[in-house]
Amino acid sequence: MSRIGKKPVTLPKGVTVTVGSDNVIVVKGPKGELKQAIDRDITVEIKDDQVEFGRPTDQIRHRALHGLYRSLASNMVKGVTEGYKRQLELIGVGFKASNQGNLLDLALGYSHNIIFEIPKELKLATAQEKGENPKITLEGVDKQLIGQVAAKIRGLRKPEPYKGKGVRYVGEIVRKKAGKAAGK
Repeated sequence: MSRIGKKPVTLPKGVTVTVGSDNVIVVKGPKGELKQAIDRDITVEIKDDQVEFGRPTDQIRHRALHGLYRSLASNMVKGVTEGYKRQLELIGVGFKASNQGNLLDLALGYSHNIIFEIPKELKLATAQEKGENPKITLEGVDKQLIGQVAAKIRGLRKPEPYKGKGVRYVGEIVRKKAGKAAGK
């Protein structure tokens, strides 16, 4: 039984939700607009500042989709009102990050710099404070897009388990392994 699917999504002031005939939910708010296609089996009802989702049967597939689309709609509503932010930090000697518009220029210890293009829907900022690791900040309304782009940037140089060097999320804990000397 999907507990998440049964919970209605409350709409703050300034947010409108519409469902098209082709089962596409559109959420508009002060920060932007997001669209999401919904499975034809899931029903969407909009009643006085609340969005409720329903399912036709208790099949496993319907139960899974019920909770999924409710969560996606909730994330969309939060995105168009507050927005999402994801920070990454570069740990390693000589690791640098800079940007010109939506082009991210990374020096990650390879023989060449990596130029990474960020989608235009996201805002990109880089910061390099003295004595601290370089930081990359991604901001936008689409939680899925921010997560995917952040994962791609992290995948360019994942944190290695011996010294912890690489690109990691701010606050991420990397478990370190003992080196050769610890075996003696």
